[in-house]
Amino acid sequence: MAGEQEKLLLDEHKENHFTAGEIVRDMIIGVSDGLTVPFALAAGLSGANASSSIILTAGIAEVAAGAISMGLGGYLAAKSEADHYMRELKREEEEIIAVPDTEAAEVAEILSRYGIEPHEYKPVVNALRKNPQAWLDFMMKFELGLEKPDPRRALQSAFTTLLQQMQ
Repeated sequence: MAGEQEKLLLDEHKENHFTAGEIVRDMIIGVSDGLTVPFALAAGLSGANASSSIILTAGIAEVAAGAISMGLGGYLAAKSEADHYMRELKREEEEIIAVPDTEAAEVAEILSRYGIEPHEYKPVVNALRKNPQAWLDFMMKFELGLEKPDPRRALQSAFTTLLQQMQ
């Protein structure tokens, strides 16, 4: 835990970072696909001398089908990401139990990449060994580069992509 002075400094300093990158990504994918495919379909049907009612009906059908498809794709992508995270979490948890010395050496190696000397990182390694959950979180983030996904992410991705596809 941070000391009294550090806590005061952190209370005084409020950072406002943008944290909705995944939602923006879903919106961009939905909008770009939502604009491109209906235009291409309409252009193709117009070139084939189809009637206006056929072009309109095909366009509406494509938007509906595309929205469902993109929403499902967004859901499956986010669900797969969460499943991957959980598999890696379980594997890393098993390694911490089965080969703790090897995992501790990995922590040391990771910290040394940041220019931290052995006499500086050994207390950190020992502290992590005493706190298995913190150790597991550290390994997931710094060894594997994985962040814990939001459990609502799959549905959120589906709806964001679906709604942007329909616009």
